[in-house]
Amino acid sequence: MLKITDLHAQVEDKEILRGIDLLVNTGEVHAIMGPNGSGKSTLAAVIAGKEEFEVTKGSVVLNGEDLEDSAPEERAHKGIFLSFQYPVEIPGVSVTNFMKTAINESRKARGLEDMPANEMLKLIREKSEMLEIDRKFLSRSLNEGFSGGEKKRNEIFQMAMLEPKLAILDETDSGLDIDALRIVANGVNKLKSKDNAVIVITHYQRLLEYIVPDFVHVLHNGKIVKSGGKELALELEEKGYDWIKNEAVV
Repeated sequence: MLKITDLHAQVEDKEILRGIDLLVNTGEVHAIMGPNGSGKSTLAAVIAGKEEFEVTKGSVVLNGEDLEDSAPEERAHKGIFLSFQYPVEIPGVSVTNFMKTAINESRKARGLEDMPANEMLKLIREKSEMLEIDRKFLSRSLNEGFSGGEKKRNEIFQMAMLEPKLAILDETDSGLDIDALRIVANGVNKLKSKDNAVIVITHYQRLLEYIVPDFVHVLHNGKIVKSGGKELALELEEKGYDWIKNEAVV
């Protein structure tokens, strides 16, 4: 599904990614771990096409299509979903209306008409019940006054509604207490299937107790310096990142 080859990227002439190679197949969950400043969030942003990052070498290919010239909204329409570490507030726009707009824009990009109102309401009802979201929550302004857990749950709701091919969760566990973490992780697990893939970016192993990865990759200084199974996350939890830094060839 996703093939990243020798990816180099910079921002304001500062090189951050220094040759990333990564293959993600459908049905897989990949965890990206690493210390602050290693390039984790930059990798997520580059895959999603955020324009402040300049790709200087390499490629990002989704389902055989090179994304080099695709804008962020085009990548979203092609099936890439990015959950932000710090979701923005949009006063005056309800969660429901935001989702209606997002879904219909996605349909429009595929040459489809707007989803009929009764189908939209049915879909919203099904997904909100699946994620245990209160109906009152859906009428609130997007992220305005939301707790950290509510913001993250709302993003998982967006993911459920949009049904992306590739979901990238950028430190979605940041600031969550254990109950909120379980709720968010349960939502992700319910949405996983043999037809989609998930990349989880995190500092800590605790999220991976709930969203169990098939592969764990460690970033250091803009490169993947070690890959393994879920046991690698446990090793990092025990030893920290210093031993990885010592092993890495910089």
